[in-house]
Amino acid sequence: MTVLSVCNHKGGTGKTTTTIHVAAALGLSGWRTLVIDLDPQGFLTHTMGIEEPPSEQSVAAFFAADADPARIPIQETAGFDLIPSSSTLTRRMRDLNKPTDVLWVREALRRLDLEYDLLLFDTAAAVTVYSLNALVASQHVLIPVLPEYQSVVGGEQTYQTTELVENKLNPRLDTRQFLFTQVDARKRIHKTYREYIRKKYGEAVMDAIIRTSTSLAKTRDGATTVFDHEPRSRGALDYANATDELTARLQAASEEAASETDRAAAAPDDLSTETAPEVSEMLNS
Repeated sequence: MTVLSVCNHKGGTGKTTTTIHVAAALGLSGWRTLVIDLDPQGFLTHTMGIEEPPSEQSVAAFFAADADPARIPIQETAGFDLIPSSSTLTRRMRDLNKPTDVLWVREALRRLDLEYDLLLFDTAAAVTVYSLNALVASQHVLIPVLPEYQSVVGGEQTYQTTELVENKLNPRLDTRQFLFTQVDARKRIHKTYREYIRKKYGEAVMDAIIRTSTSLAKTRDGATTVFDHEPRSRGALDYANATDELTARLQAASEEAASETDRAAAAPDDLSTETAPEVSEMLNS
């Protein structure tokens, strides 16, 4: 199962809209897709028309030692399945202050027998113990970025956070990629910041973009996606193209990782006794 976090430390970048529509597009393409709403505000959960469930029937159960994540009922939505958020996460956050508290989600997923092709985390627009849990449990990161100053700064900070997580907590965090959202071709500043990000991050920037679209705004009116009510709109086309590119990138990364694993297995074991403990600790973190 491929695991991907959708993150940007700045709000208003289309993060939740991106999570919903990438998941829906994957579902239309035949991918078995699960979304986990790790934002304490639960905007994705509410957007999909799901009322806040009891704490033990939400993602909050991932962070309770006496709860069984396997007992969380998975909700069916427009093209994908969902484990909803809970306001309990906000109250629980003050207690999650130990270094090991970034591992709850990863350990919960290891105990679950999830039969999905892809799992997406929707995260809060901030660095929290929950967004770190998502990154520690993920192999890939998608960073939606509106090509304006604050969003670009948030996107770059998010990129730096993912590098730290990869180096310190999760060596399996393989790729991160930027997706431009809410792009208005009439705005010169949008063109300027798109050129800046592409020049600085190169292949980490997706070719597909999400343009401004009234059809995407309408999805907030009910538990539907743009593919349900305006499948031929600009918003539907853009997210379909972006999802096609994203899946191609994920598949290429998976093939490269498999190739590197094969090469590592064939390589002689020349680790010194000085380096072996450090490698062991990283693999077991």
